Amino acid sequence: MNEFEDWNLKVKKTFNATSNVVVLTVMEAGRLLGISKDQMKVFAVNHKLTKVPILRSAHRYLLLKCEIDEIVANKAV
Repeated sequence: MNEFEDWNLKVKKTFNATSNVVVLTVMEAGRLLGISKDQMKVFAVNHKLTKVPILRSAHRYLLLKCEIDEIVANKAV
């Protein structure tokens, strides 16, 4: 049986395969920071993180992994 892969993860996989910039879904970024998906959306707006838009969707976007890694590294200090 095939494993379920949500639409955001499919878009992320395609984007990462065709770009030299690595991205994360909002949920993945939230997990790295220990917050929920909804809290991550607010965090992204408040901290002016770069949002990589997903075509044909006004409310979905991906976040740059390098920005999240930097936040995680500074948080650990």
